[in-house]
Amino acid sequence: MCTAATYKTRDHYFGRNLDYEFAYNQTVTVTPRNYPFVFRRMGEMRTHYAMIGMAFVQENYPLYYDATNEKGLSMAGLNFPSNADYKPEAEGMDNVAPFEFIPWILGDCATVDEARVKLSRLNLLDEDFSPSLPLSPLHWIISDRNGSIVAEQVKDGLKVYDDPVGVLTNNPTFDYHMTNLANYMSLSPADPKNSFAPGLGLAPYSRGMGGLGLPGDLSSASRFVKAAFTRMNSLSGDSESESVSQFFHILASVAQQKGCCKVEHGYEYTIYSSCCNTDRGVYYYTTYENSRITGVDMHREDLDSDLLVSYPLIGEQQIFIQN
Repeated sequence: MCTAATYKTRDHYFGRNLDYEFAYNQTVTVTPRNYPFVFRRMGEMRTHYAMIGMAFVQENYPLYYDATNEKGLSMAGLNFPSNADYKPEAEGMDNVAPFEFIPWILGDCATVDEARVKLSRLNLLDEDFSPSLPLSPLHWIISDRNGSIVAEQVKDGLKVYDDPVGVLTNNPTFDYHMTNLANYMSLSPADPKNSFAPGLGLAPYSRGMGGLGLPGDLSSASRFVKAAFTRMNSLSGDSESESVSQFFHILASVAQQKGCCKVEHGYEYTIYSSCCNTDRGVYYYTTYENSRITGVDMHREDLDSDLLVSYPLIGEQQIFIQN
């Protein structure tokens, strides 16, 4: 499944856990301004904003899992099985295949408000990338430093939701997740007060009891609650080191360990975690085997080029022996 989140200190950060039972050959990929995006129905976008993110590059095309453009707008697609409903071509609409959606928005939009305008004309097209790469059922979080929205195309059309918690997981639909948060509204990072029976001398016997009832399982509904609680109560300094470290701690609160979530073809686990400083265009990541944070700076590349730049993930654990 997956979890995406945002976080803001002095700068704005966006990233996600990618949880699945196996990995594709994903790479940190920079798409410069003059790489030509050729869309299935919408023609060619010859010039656009540069972007960086995690992608599976096929036939010289970046199939982005998540990305941030040079203006700081970010986007991630997360698994949305049984609910995602892609449509036939619709007259008078912008017919965009789901694998084109991230470039379609990030190539042309600098803010969430600009993305909303494009979403008002969007029809997500039921068209596979290729016979060997069928569409994945997805929904998306779109964020800038001022806010986030969620886009879900379901049977009765495209739904766009404000996302005040800056978090997205998987099923059910986003409106359910926001309603479900009310079940946990009594949780707090502070010690609980005795409202059970004022006449009883009840007192906390451990630190952290204000969070009793916070879910810890790996279901998407529970991960949404846990990530929202952690993100909304998270504190760090404004430095890059403190901010990036704290962001990875937020993602770690809902990470999946091998062996804990059995699926048909093995065990789901957190293949990679990412954190992009959207103001500086630096994309950080860790992998399941490599907990050292690695970064790629898009502004160290030629952003006026027309060629993709990809960096394979460093997957082996890097351990520092101090003595």
